Amino acid sequence: MKKNSLIKKLILKNRSCRRFYGKEKISLKTLKELIELARLSASSANLQPLKYIISSSQEDNQIIFPCLKWAGYLKDWGGPGAGEMPSGYVVVLGDTNISKAFGYDAGIAAQSILLGAVEKGLGGCIIASVERERLRASLKIAGNLEILFVIALGKPGEKAVIEPVGADGSIKYWRDKKGIHHVPKRALKDIVLNTT
Repeated sequence: MKKNSLIKKLILKNRSCRRFYGKEKISLKTLKELIELARLSASSANLQPLKYIISSSQEDNQIIFPCLKWAGYLKDWGGPGAGEMPSGYVVVLGDTNISKAFGYDAGIAAQSILLGAVEKGLGGCIIASVERERLRASLKIAGNLEILFVIALGKPGEKAVIEPVGADGSIKYWRDKKGIHHVPKRALKDIVLNTT
């Protein structure tokens, strides 16, 4: 792969973003374009069991936001403050009438959505720590739809950098005094097990 290939550039820019420029709106058209990427992506046995609820209105965003828990490693941070909240959300659902397992499809769809978002100058964060029953009731989500996770989206309001895992072996992300988000990544030599 070329050092500066397009896909590598997108993946390097695709860091979990948890602070946004809240005044920068996302249109429903943009969210539908991102869902189109997920729709066209691979699906186990081509069952296509995923469904989506998209939100870009302030009213719906205010319903979704309090159902989410942000950045488990950042114990002293409760989530985005005023002016830093996402401008849009994708609630990713699995239709249990089609399948009972969604693992591979959900991950593939999320990556497609997030890479598409980065290409559009947006950032996002997959949030699996969700108050599911509260969200189900608030959005009137049918019982056959399993809430898998929520993707928060918006114009990135923070900088994230990748760095090697340190000598202590910790993979926990952290923020420095300037608010830069540091994401440790294991070295290629530590994850490729064969050498031939």
